[in-house]
Amino acid sequence: MWGVEDGTHEVIGTSFNPFTRTVGGNQKLIMWLQQMTSPRADFSFHECSHPQGNVVLLEIHPARSAPIAFQHTRFIRIDSHKTKLSEHPDKEARLWAMLGHKEDWSGELVAGATVNDLDPEAVDAARKRFTEYLIKCEPDTARHEQIRRDAADWDVPTLLNKARITKQGFITRSALLLLGRDEAAHFLSPADVKITWILRDDKNGTGPSQHFGIPLFLSTQKVFSRIRNEMTEYMPDGTLFPTPVPWYDAWVIREALHNCVAHQDYQLGGKINVVEHPDRVVFSNLGQFIPLSVEWMLINQSPPEHYRNQWLIDGMIRLRMIDQVGSGIRRMFEVQRARFFPLPDYTFGATEQGYPRVEATITRQVLDVNYTQILMKRPDLTLFQVMLLDKLQKRRPLTKEDVHELKSLKLIEGRSPNYFISAKVADWAGQKARYIHNRGLDDSHYQKLILEYLQKYHQATRQELDDLILPKLPDVLDQKQKLNKIRNLLQAMRRDVLIERTGPKTTPIWKLC
Repeated sequence: MWGVEDGTHEVIGTSFNPFTRTVGGNQKLIMWLQQMTSPRADFSFHECSHPQGNVVLLEIHPARSAPIAFQHTRFIRIDSHKTKLSEHPDKEARLWAMLGHKEDWSGELVAGATVNDLDPEAVDAARKRFTEYLIKCEPDTARHEQIRRDAADWDVPTLLNKARITKQGFITRSALLLLGRDEAAHFLSPADVKITWILRDDKNGTGPSQHFGIPLFLSTQKVFSRIRNEMTEYMPDGTLFPTPVPWYDAWVIREALHNCVAHQDYQLGGKINVVEHPDRVVFSNLGQFIPLSVEWMLINQSPPEHYRNQWLIDGMIRLRMIDQVGSGIRRMFEVQRARFFPLPDYTFGATEQGYPRVEATITRQVLDVNYTQILMKRPDLTLFQVMLLDKLQKRRPLTKEDVHELKSLKLIEGRSPNYFISAKVADWAGQKARYIHNRGLDDSHYQKLILEYLQKYHQATRQELDDLILPKLPDVLDQKQKLNKIRNLLQAMRRDVLIERTGPKTTPIWKLC
């Protein structure tokens, strides 16, 4: 509360206005707090008029899916001290338990559902994939043939129990999600278990679309077959011959799609979307992103300790739909890096109804080959550093910490927000000319051009000077910044009594002094 005195609780009033307060420049406080917390905190401010002055109340609603982190770090208050939650593992474990992560929706039994509600084709495919899983886990090759014979002889209940799809022969929600007949979807109501594939054109217009329901074990392959994956060519370093590569790596696309199935919050009632654009595919599912951040997963190289749908994930591992060690996201980044393609992009937001939503975008176009050949093959760059450079190539904003990381390695130059590849990297990647153009020239060079123009033509309008200088300014500046640059040049030359302005301010004429 603001406007109430500590201890006495007397109303003293406050000038604090959370709805107009800004931080970090012009960013509104409420939006800033939303962006700094993950999962995004659910809170609201209230104002109350009082004879003694205004009172402001901040109401913070309880976390539902995970303890809230601020700037990717979770804190807890011990007495009057703020400390990291990770330093108190017992308290952290109790918090996770209180948030319901032990109540696994995907592992609950479905009353009335039987083995007859499962799709025979999906069950046969599951037997094959589970057999592959067992063989992969058995280092003794002499045992492989016996494993195949045993798996072929199991009846369906035994197979599904061993694969952790059912529990003692009883049908779980996971069993219906992965292997259920389409007509058995009513058992999962109100969950809308669908994957929707949508094709969009270059103007974002909607083209063909299709819905795929249960069994998801088969539907994900059908969705994958709808995504166009043509071949493109690029010139590897040191060769004169183009190398054909597919737009998308098949494993990356399947991993992104299966992650949506594994981590969807089915209790929110939404469906999974796969939107195919001419240059990218966007996968989205409902639910909070449980790890602290994608960056955290790349740096720590470890899976999260908690999952939303643990029973579903266990089954998907045994059916070889997702990575066993929980490092699927990291492997997606490594595969894209090895292909010299853009790294995956993750976006965390909310639907119009306020439900948390995760988007993963896989881009198909090859980046500048000279640039990627050097940066993505350098052994001293970590995957996290490559990710930061990938953000720079995509013109994505960098945090202060990101900038410090890249500048400490002398990988970038420039000022916020117009960072560009440093001279060191430009030399590696054969982009020296591009570096000079991005850096720009000294102000004296532009002033000399203006003076030479006025000496020849005696006078110039602002539009004429814009036409003269604009094409020569660096590409990292946007149009507004370029125009401001020219205005500042003219004002500096005016103060130095090199040129003078005549005529009205709206249509000035510039001449030599």
